[in-house]
Amino acid sequence: MLLSALYRYPVKSCRGARLDAAMLDRYGIAGDRHWMLVEAASGRFVTQRQHARMALIDTQWHGDTLGLSVAGAGGVEVTSGIGEPRTVEVWGEVVQALDAGDEAAAWLSEYLGLAVRLVECGPAHRRPVDPAYDRIGAETGFSDGFPLLLISEASLADLNSRMERPVEMIRFRPNLVVSGCAPFAEDDWKRLRIGGIELHVVKPCSRCPIPTIDPATAARGREPMATLLKYRREGQKTYFGQNLIHAGPGELQAGMRVEVLE
Repeated sequence: MLLSALYRYPVKSCRGARLDAAMLDRYGIAGDRHWMLVEAASGRFVTQRQHARMALIDTQWHGDTLGLSVAGAGGVEVTSGIGEPRTVEVWGEVVQALDAGDEAAAWLSEYLGLAVRLVECGPAHRRPVDPAYDRIGAETGFSDGFPLLLISEASLADLNSRMERPVEMIRFRPNLVVSGCAPFAEDDWKRLRIGGIELHVVKPCSRCPIPTIDPATAARGREPMATLLKYRREGQKTYFGQNLIHAGPGELQAGMRVEVLE
């Protein structure tokens, strides 16, 4: 098996990019979900669930500069690490962040038609993962709950074989994509090694409606969730992909061998 693709999403719920290589830091892939939009008044996180047009916000992060843009709507650049401290909320957890400033807030608010602020993980950010699934003291940035999400190419191929129109992997916003295994083999894995880095498979990923939003147009639909509901539903939740935590820092490169340890 091989690590066939790596993805990073600098701003939670905005567009990401495929990478040839990536460093793992304490929160996962360096820079992944490092930034987030929040309601200006409450500080509560904002995602595509409520505002599908976030799918069209392109992100470019180089050095200390984050660029945001939308075709036909201009863009804005912000510098990392210089904002004012702010308390924000993500999935009921209160965390410390840095506000990216008025220029970014104004551009994003005008685009979304909602008063929002852009914030980033600052030096005071501390967000442990759910201790029910963690024995190594893992933390995460602004992800939904865990540092890394893995999906196999075979699982997507199985899903697409059941649908009239196939969807791309990016709909599911994984960090790691694996080739060379059977469909949904990842459901049975517990520990992996990739490039000398040990990773723990801790929890299946229950899917929200975001995969039904076309990342190219922001149009909402029924698929692929309608098909997943038919064969990947357990109780009230539908699962696709596995959440991972990593035992330490290191570098991952596309093409690395994936070894199942347990």
